[in-house]
Parts: sequence; structure tokens; C-alpha cells
Amino acid sequence: MSQDDLARALRDVGCASATKRLVQRWESGYTTNPRPSHARALEKVMGLPIESLGFGTVMAGRSLSGGNDAGHEVSSDIGAVPHERHPGSGLPPQHSGTYSGIWLSRYEFYSSGRKQTFTASHYVVVLQHDDRLTVRSLPGSAKSSLELDLTVDGHVATGVWNERTAPQGYYRGARYHGAIQLLIELTGTRMAGKWVGFGKNFEVNVGPWELILQDRSTSKATIEGFDRPVDK
Repeated sequence: MSQDDLARALRDVGCASATKRLVQRWESGYTTNPRPSHARALEKVMGLPIESLGFGTVMAGRSLSGGNDAGHEVSSDIGAVPHERHPGSGLPPQHSGTYSGIWLSRYEFYSSGRKQTFTASHYVVVLQHDDRLTVRSLPGSAKSSLELDLTVDGHVATGVWNERTAPQGYYRGARYHGAIQLLIELTGTRMAGKWVGFGKNFEVNVGPWELILQDRSTSKATIEGFDRPVDK
């Protein structure tokens, strides 16, 4: 298939965000691991597991939304190549001892009202105090506001999340909250795992969540530079 053909086939199986440019990013190696929704669509189109299609390790949490029968298992590929690391970022290959910095937060959720899976992205500031991490979204990065409070134990971060949706958005300023657990790569540049939270009709929902380091600085200039909408 041509790049256009592949993008069209992915859209045909429900991956609405698939474009020729996205396919080019995969083929060039700029994106080393596809998002969970993209991975599922590729598996449907190709008839092969994502691990056999030439990417790096699959992001932790992908198996959850992929409909496997385990349901609660998270990939333990710690220390793999960071997901979508920006070229020229200058990030060191080993963890420097602190998680403070600017991170890209990205989680996936299913909207029962719209019968579609969405990805919510924010730039967040992570501040570390001993084994505690406070995570707060930058107001210009998304229309909703996000907070996480995590405790680090070895290479596992566990805590709670809280999101206030956009006042003029689909959820009309509703507040959602729940629990989260993330596995931390040995490089200290990526955390990936799963969230759990309530939905309407008292059901409990779950989905993948990842944090990807963008910059270790938390200076005013750096924060201002990331206080903008997340690039899609």
C-alpha cells in the first residue's frame, strides 16, 4: 500500500486521526511507538501483532485497551526507547535522580455518549519532594485542567488524578477523579501505566496513561515555552 492507502485503511477501521503524515512519521522512525488506538488499528489492517511491524517496544498499558483477556496486565518493558522522544532534546541516557521538569501527559478514554475513543494531552509541570511528585497541567496546553499526586516506590509511581473538564466542552466543566499507577523507565524519561476512575451509571472505567519527559528545567522561561496547545 502507498502511504495514502495505509492511512485510508486505518481510518476505515475506526482510526479517525490516521493521516499520510502520521504514516510518514512511522516509516521515518520519528515515532518509535504508535499510540494504543493506532496500534490496534495497525493490527487490524495488517493482520499482525504490533510487535512484528518494525516498531520499538509497545507502550505500557496498550494491552488494556487492546481487549486481551488478562485485562489488568501492564507491559514491563522498562528501560525501552522513550516513546516519541523529540530529536535534539539533549535528554541524558540515564536517569539524573529527579523527576522534576516539563512532561507531556497523555491518556486514552472511551466516551460512551459519543461511542469513540479519545486521547487527552497536556503539558504538565512535575515537582519532586523526596518520594512525592506533584503534577499540574499548564493552563495553555489544554482546555481542561489536570492534577496528579504520586508517590514513587522504586520504579513504580502510584497516586491519584483529578481533572476539571473544559467549561464549554462536551462534559461542561465536570470534575473526574480516580487512581493511577505508572511504571517508570530506567532512563527516567517516561512513565506508563493505567488509570482507573468512575463513569456514569456507577461503572468503573480504566485506560492507558503515559508521561513523557520534555525538559528537565522548571524555570519560568521553560514553563512559558510549553504553556501552549500540545502538538497533535
